[in-house]
Amino acid sequence: MNIIESIFLGLVQGLTEFLPISSTGHLTVAGKLMNLISEENPERWTAFIAVIQLGTLLAVLIYFWNDLLQISNAFLRDNLFVRKNFKEQSIHSKMGWFLILATVPVVVIGLGFKDIIEGVFTKNLYVISGSLITLAIILGIAEKLGKFNRSMKDLKWYDALIVGIAQSIALIPGSSRSGTTITAALFLGFNRETAARFSFLMSIPAVAASGLLQFYQAIKYIDANGVINLIAATFVSAVVGYLSIEFLLRYLRKKSTLLFIVYRLLIGIIILILIGFGIIHA
Repeated sequence: MNIIESIFLGLVQGLTEFLPISSTGHLTVAGKLMNLISEENPERWTAFIAVIQLGTLLAVLIYFWNDLLQISNAFLRDNLFVRKNFKEQSIHSKMGWFLILATVPVVVIGLGFKDIIEGVFTKNLYVISGSLITLAIILGIAEKLGKFNRSMKDLKWYDALIVGIAQSIALIPGSSRSGTTITAALFLGFNRETAARFSFLMSIPAVAASGLLQFYQAIKYIDANGVINLIAATFVSAVVGYLSIEFLLRYLRKKSTLLFIVYRLLIGIIILILIGFGIIHA
């Protein structure tokens, strides 16, 4: 893999991690089209992806830094230093509990079905295309039925749990973490910007845990000669990821997710066509 290919993949990661269109799906298709996924040494591809995902993790941490500080300070104050019962806690302290609750399903399901997810589903383009199309249809239904009349202050513990369960569905390649969580939040009646904001915030614990674990497991497969490429790709993914968050939050203040629904449908169909013509192997 040369530096141009690395930068391109960093761009793909940054663009697709936070938009509801599946970063895993896009990176897998790009990797196969560019003949970068080796059947003999697939762990090298996994290692590369694990590293550049840290770039998008950095992006979301920087973007929501003030929110995270407020949540952390309020959570520690209301639960350790000046103990209050849950109903009396501030909105930021409650958000801390909501983020913890939303993370539980993905941890339980991720650990329980780790071998299946990483074995049968990983890099299977039929699974990816099916997920892209299916979740596009479900997101379309959410847009049709959603009331869009709830904001962050209306968040309840059961909302966090439901959206957390939706996040665990994103373990299936092609689903999209932001796609599944935004869809769930829309079904619960939240406005689009709130759905996206909570989706990004709740992704931080899960992405940080899984990303750092994958990075630790992948270190031994990282070639010293490719360090420059990794640094470049990670930097690009961080910068573009930050801009993607900013774009999506601004976009959803006034517009629906129809653009992403149509895009998911088209990409899912295109993948099936490419497989059918033998241009790419499933």
